[in-house]
Amino acid sequence: MAKIYTQKQIEKYKRQKYISALNKCTKNLYKIFRDKSSTYDIYKTKFKALKDEIDKYDSIRLNSEHSKLTKEYINNLYNQTVNNQEFSEDDFLEIKEAQLTKLNRLQKLKNKTKYSKGKYKNSYLENWFKFIQISIFYVIIEGLNFNLSYKVLFSK
Repeated sequence: MAKIYTQKQIEKYKRQKYISALNKCTKNLYKIFRDKSSTYDIYKTKFKALKDEIDKYDSIRLNSEHSKLTKEYINNLYNQTVNNQEFSEDDFLEIKEAQLTKLNRLQKLKNKTKYSKGKYKNSYLENWFKFIQISIFYVIIEGLNFNLSYKVLFSK
């Protein structure tokens, strides 16, 4: 029996596939730019294949800032390098460092949304202050109970 998916489920699946294709492209570009022995021909063939994989998806709505910037970065880089007839091996060697920096910034943006210290720091401090307040409250209550019992024992 075939499972029937809703339109929302289908869109979510396509969006996930598209985002994973974008991430795959940036990771492969990073490896190419980092490798000292990579040439423009290797870069061009690999980037064309990755871009074709991205382009096979229809227009997908992207929600996160990271995904939007990644898509924009890939499209701009593709137009500047692969689609540009005047782009050469020397130009490729010149842009490698700059592109590594841009890819690192994209990765930092992605990681920034994964983990934020402040989120955990504030809850830890709030819990600590609640504990201290409760502890002080119990010490005061116990002190009052001790004083009351002390007065009751020795007042007779």
